[in-house]
Amino acid sequence: MSRVATHHQDNALQSASRPHWRDYYELTKPRVVMLLMLTAIVGMFMATPGMVPLQVLLLGSIGMAFAMGAAAAVNHVVDQRIDAIMARTSSRPIVQGKVSTQKALLFAAVLSFLSMFILSFFINPLTAFLTLFGIVGYAFIYTLYLKRATPQNIVIGGLAGAIPPLLGWTAVTNQIDPHALLLVLIIFIWTPPHFWALAIHRRDDYAKAGIPMLPVTHGIPYTQSAVLHYTLLLALCTLLPYLTGMSGLIYLAATLVLNAIFIYYAARLRFAPFPGIAMKTFGFSIVYLMCLFIALLVDHYVKVRLV
Repeated sequence: MSRVATHHQDNALQSASRPHWRDYYELTKPRVVMLLMLTAIVGMFMATPGMVPLQVLLLGSIGMAFAMGAAAAVNHVVDQRIDAIMARTSSRPIVQGKVSTQKALLFAAVLSFLSMFILSFFINPLTAFLTLFGIVGYAFIYTLYLKRATPQNIVIGGLAGAIPPLLGWTAVTNQIDPHALLLVLIIFIWTPPHFWALAIHRRDDYAKAGIPMLPVTHGIPYTQSAVLHYTLLLALCTLLPYLTGMSGLIYLAATLVLNAIFIYYAARLRFAPFPGIAMKTFGFSIVYLMCLFIALLVDHYVKVRLV
């Protein structure tokens, strides 16, 4: 082989080994971040009767998204061993060698710094502090410890993932409001049935990786019952915004329909499962949360009263 051909081959190999921007983007778990950012932005709008100030909307969203992306990148680093074992995560950038551990940690550190800088100086210190709590809670307390320590990992660690609407609210008001905590409660209760449905489908993967998810430690029938019980509790919790006067009839109608469908899926999962029902339940849980928060937003600006 000629020197020129060898040189071109070496360049091609080096180019292929360099991380692409899409690899870093994948580290941030963009689909998860988009769902969480929807709840955060709705939290902003729920905090004010009018329009959210443009600076808060733009810079607050960027700062929060950077923080969520940083936490996700740390999760990729910490979980790279079990990611390589599990089919669902075996194609992640660090597992495939597309991004090194050091570069992923540096990427997470840069995102964290930018997030704290933006939120501290352009939004308010309270939002920055609560966002830092979310990063530490998810990236370290949940991922490093809880995930491997207890089958209640997703219940306890779910609080960190439930705070985005509170972050959005405090970004606008610079204070913690009880209504914002209601939104946190809804996501907190939503998280276990959402994640356990996926865990049922991926039970063998979790068992192979040695992760004590509920279907692994307590069995699938027990987890199916837990999904149903939490879904029923969620249906009650989602009535609170209406019962407390935070939201009106549009939200009430939407939540009744959404809860009926979610309970149907959870009941089928428990009492009459069929192949694929766990993933259908998991998939609907995502649609459920999106539609619930969109209904909150629509109801906030469009008031409907009984005649």
